[in-house]
Amino acid sequence: MGENFSIPPELTKEVRNHIREEILDDLDEEFELSYGEDTPNSLYDDKNRAFRRLYFKELIHLQGELIKLQDWISATGHRLVVLFEGRDAAGKGGAIKRITQRLNPRTCRVAALPAPNDRERTQWYFQRYVAHLPAAGEIVLFDRSWYNRAGVERVMGFCNDEEYEEFFRSVPEFERMLVRSGIQIVKFWFSITDDEQEARFRSRIEDPLKQWKLSPMDLESRRRWEKYTLAKEIMLERSSIPEAPWWVVQAVDKKRARLNCISHLLSLVPYAPVSRSEVILPERVHHPDYVRQPTDEDMIIPEIY
Repeated sequence: MGENFSIPPELTKEVRNHIREEILDDLDEEFELSYGEDTPNSLYDDKNRAFRRLYFKELIHLQGELIKLQDWISATGHRLVVLFEGRDAAGKGGAIKRITQRLNPRTCRVAALPAPNDRERTQWYFQRYVAHLPAAGEIVLFDRSWYNRAGVERVMGFCNDEEYEEFFRSVPEFERMLVRSGIQIVKFWFSITDDEQEARFRSRIEDPLKQWKLSPMDLESRRRWEKYTLAKEIMLERSSIPEAPWWVVQAVDKKRARLNCISHLLSLVPYAPVSRSEVILPERVHHPDYVRQPTDEDMIIPEIY
């Protein structure tokens, strides 16, 4: 981004500052994997620099706990489903990325389903989601879920009133059935303000590395903010059940939202440390007649760096 990126001067100071914060947040994504090395802090004032250090420290600690959670789930055969819902640009993807960052993708995977195709539209509504549910020892994170019907489909008119009401009749029983079968369900709603979503959308418009995140549907959702608010309120009221309650993540501050979300997720699973057998690296077998063949020069990529 760096020297090739500029913020249009005609934008207000508030918007320019927010875009700058978004850029810094993107840079932090690259720094997180190299925490402890000499990462640049010169772009931050003293207050934000101090919190940034705390954020990295806490994130690494929580990710360590997530690894313990992963080990426990693998050892016990526990099945965990985590749903991430919220408005466009609410920070769901950023939280998911921090959860999966250090986990084994064979144990923890993300389900981000596209819009249903013609065949799927004729199926039982929950059918295409069932195929992604976890087996024993697995975690599945749904980046949007079956609650599309209560949100985007309702607001955009992709379902009729009968389908909408049937969803709310079915979803509590569907989730209770999953829980009875041994699947733990955790449901997060990422909450941001009207002004924050507008600022994040404007940041995406101005940032060439983020423009792909804005779809025509996202832009239309911005116009229908109030309808989405009503749909969200109805959804939380009608589908929060004791077996699978909704948890609201205050997500205006992205970094705090990530830490709070991960911390709360960990608190909901009764995991414990799992003892591991000692790892012993075996000696490599040597054969005196083995000769390593040289690689064809035409196959080697140019060493530009």
